[in-house]
Amino acid sequence: MNGKKVIALILLILFIDQAIKFYIKLHFYIGEEHAMIGDWARLHFVENEGMAWGLKFGGGFGKIILTLFRLVAVIWGVFLIKGFIEKKYHNGFIICASLIFAGAVGNLIDSLFYGIIFEQSVPFTSQVAVLFPQTGGYAPLLHGKVVDMFYFPIIRNAHFPAWFPFWGGEEFEFFRPVFNFADAAISTGVIALFVFQGRFFGDNSENQETLPETEAEQ
Repeated sequence: MNGKKVIALILLILFIDQAIKFYIKLHFYIGEEHAMIGDWARLHFVENEGMAWGLKFGGGFGKIILTLFRLVAVIWGVFLIKGFIEKKYHNGFIICASLIFAGAVGNLIDSLFYGIIFEQSVPFTSQVAVLFPQTGGYAPLLHGKVVDMFYFPIIRNAHFPAWFPFWGGEEFEFFRPVFNFADAAISTGVIALFVFQGRFFGDNSENQETLPETEAEQ
C-alpha cells in the first residue's frame, strides 16, 4: 500500500469525523437526543472534557498536558506509518494503523481548536453554538472539548438480577458509552489488529530453497 492511498484514507476519515462534529455542534444543544434507527441507535450530543469515558486529569493544567501528549503521539505516529509503508508491512496492518492514527488526529483537532472557533454549547436549551463567534470561543488553545454523538443503548431500563454479585438489583444498560466517528475508527483498527494479527504478522519468510541432487560422476 503506497503513501498516497494511506494519506487519502486518513483524510477521508478526518473529513467524515469533522463534518459530523461540526453538524452536531452547530445544530444540537448539549444533551439533545434524536433516534436514528428505532430506539437503539441514537444521536446524543455530549462533550468530553478529558480522557476516554469523560475522565479528567488535573484540571486546566492537566488538560494542556493531555492535549500535548496527544500531539506528540500523533507526530510520532506519522513516522511509524511512514516506516510501515517503507518496510512493506501487510496492507491490512497499514490500514489498521491508519484508522487508529486518523482517529487520534480527529480527536486532537477538537482539543486543539474547538475552544477558540466555537461558542459554548448550552445544555438543555434551544441555544446552539456559533462558529467563530464575535465574542470569542469558549476556551483557549489546547482546552477544547471533544464532541461525541453516537449512542447505541441496545438494552435499556433493565436491571441486574438480585443474586448478581456487586451490582444485584442495579440498573443495567448496554451499550452505555457515547462516542464519535474518530473513536469508532480507533476501535475498528485496534479490534482488527487483534482479530487478524495471525494474518498480519504470520511467518512471511521465504521457503528455504532445496538444491537438486546431482549424481556424482565417477
